Amino acid sequence: MKHFHMLLAVISVSFFTLRFFWLIKSPQLLDKKWVKISPHIIDTLLLAIGVVMAVKLAINPLEYLWLAEKIMAIVAYIFTGMYTLKYARNLKMQIFGYIGAMGWIILVFKIAHTKQTFFF
Repeated sequence: MKHFHMLLAVISVSFFTLRFFWLIKSPQLLDKKWVKISPHIIDTLLLAIGVVMAVKLAINPLEYLWLAEKIMAIVAYIFTGMYTLKYARNLKMQIFGYIGAMGWIILVFKIAHTKQTFFF
């Protein structure tokens, strides 16, 4: 289950990166139905498997600060990604948003790997 969760995380981030490049080079590709639906399916599976693993291991985010921080970083990544793909008004802000989103993902991967907090 852990490896499937990690695979979905890589697919999710890779697809976000692909959509970012499409936004810059071929924005019309973002209008296809499968491009709009796929991230929701992938991310829902990713979240569901994460919750199942946490419940199975009886991990409480309030007791394990690394998990709470990882969840907060994921939420920040989601909002930064939404800003990048939907709300950024020009190329400079889209690039800035993408770099910010990748920063949050790096933090998520670091926390998942080390089980140590960065901010707490």
